[in-house]
Amino acid sequence: AGGAFLSPFLHSRGIERGKDLLAPGSSTQLWSDYLSVQLHPRSIYVLQQYNHDGDSGRLEAFGQGEKLLQDAGCMEEVEDRLHFYVEECDYLQGFQVLCDLHDGFSGVGAKVTELLHDEYSRKGILTWGLTPVTHNMGDPQKNFYRVLNTALGIVHLSAHSSLFCPLSLSSSLGIKPQPPITFPYLNYDASLNYHSSAVLAAALDTLTVPYRLCSSRGSMMHLAEMLNFSGRKVVAAWAAVPFPAVRGHSLPDALCAHQQDVPWKLLSSCGEQKVSRCFAQSVVLRGICKENPTSCPGQQPPSPLHACETAEQVLQHYLHTVFPGAFSASHILEQPCVTLPPYPHIFSSLLSRQGFLLDDLSTVESIPVLTSLQSSPALRTLLSDLCKDLQKLGTRRCASFFAAGVEEDDFHEAFQELRTLSQCYEMDSILKAN
Repeated sequence: AGGAFLSPFLHSRGIERGKDLLAPGSSTQLWSDYLSVQLHPRSIYVLQQYNHDGDSGRLEAFGQGEKLLQDAGCMEEVEDRLHFYVEECDYLQGFQVLCDLHDGFSGVGAKVTELLHDEYSRKGILTWGLTPVTHNMGDPQKNFYRVLNTALGIVHLSAHSSLFCPLSLSSSLGIKPQPPITFPYLNYDASLNYHSSAVLAAALDTLTVPYRLCSSRGSMMHLAEMLNFSGRKVVAAWAAVPFPAVRGHSLPDALCAHQQDVPWKLLSSCGEQKVSRCFAQSVVLRGICKENPTSCPGQQPPSPLHACETAEQVLQHYLHTVFPGAFSASHILEQPCVTLPPYPHIFSSLLSRQGFLLDDLSTVESIPVLTSLQSSPALRTLLSDLCKDLQKLGTRRCASFFAAGVEEDDFHEAFQELRTLSQCYEMDSILKAN
């Protein structure tokens, strides 16, 4: 969805399950169009100067977004709404910011996170930079704007956040278009935000489990401190939607089928990569029975995973095997990801009602999901490729972008910060660390 969204955490109740799903190509554009959450009037601040729909009057450039919140009246309104909700909290973990990267909301998000950083420096600030799957590649100027907005957004949002994660089903954020991410058991239409936003929502709902459950020991800040050491405040998201598992099989059985390669896909626009090393990660597996069948007395367990006593030990052993030397925090949640209407019908016919493989064909009502939030060398590709694209563009070809409010000196400084950030994710750094 367009814009920036600020909340203590993402919550998806309030869905009108009685509504029929519209067919692809209908007027429905976003999964959130089906939500009927009653928002408090003070939770909404409308930018009257710009339209969300249509090509004219849009918030196109990073500088435009920054200027909006540099206005004293606008900033005061935002602060009032923020303080209203902070004062209502019994325990404030921090803030979760969902912000578009590709347009002027990148600048809005930069100023919002700067405000949060200044006023709540001891609280967690987790920022998710969102980009659509398809872009208007036919218009060179809009394409240039998109790359510039994205680069500036990554630099500023990561600087003022505890963690920053680019989140998209697009394989690349650069100038040249790349095919969207594919999932073996999803038949989604990449051109429909209704489909892509639903997939990302399932991933985000699972990624954020470590600080949303009442039973969790950690918080937003604990998660950030685990992943953002040595200046690596940008993290990558991975997800298996759904996690391929067969009904009735144990967790060791499910994981043993993926000993060589974890079945998740990269959701942070770093291209198709299979990385077996990372600095640190937070892994969540949901929708799989936690019971671990014990081996018969006197029989050798079929694998080391089957010798583990608990599901938590099984997942930890698996992660240490696949990612040797990396610090891995793991969480197992028996509750699956619910995919009842209005969640779109995008699942393979090979899935059962509960999202497991090789069962009776039926409407998928829930799915198991596996996710990981990683400080990963895959980010080197994303950040360094953006640097290369910025070098190709230069500043002369984007004079109108800088006329919208970004000084060229500030741009060059951001470019150097982006290059420095990309160097934090070099493979040599991992080898030295391990």
